[in-house]
Amino acid sequence: MFPLTMAKVGEKGQIKRISGKDEVKVHLAELGFVVNNEVKVVNRMGDNLIVQVHDSRIAIDSTLAKRIFI
Repeated sequence: MFPLTMAKVGEKGQIKRISGKDEVKVHLAELGFVVNNEVKVVNRMGDNLIVQVHDSRIAIDSTLAKRIFI
């Protein structure tokens, strides 16, 4: 298990844990980042990650990505 920020472009993983305050967890859940969902790193742009969750691509910064463990 490691943070999403350590995943390589093209790598898929199943979300195992989400850390942080409740409001951060709720925000990430609203975006589709919930335990047992599959996530794929599509691209990196500076400190941001473009990730695919379900059929959506979402840009998140590394601060949020560090809270998602795959």
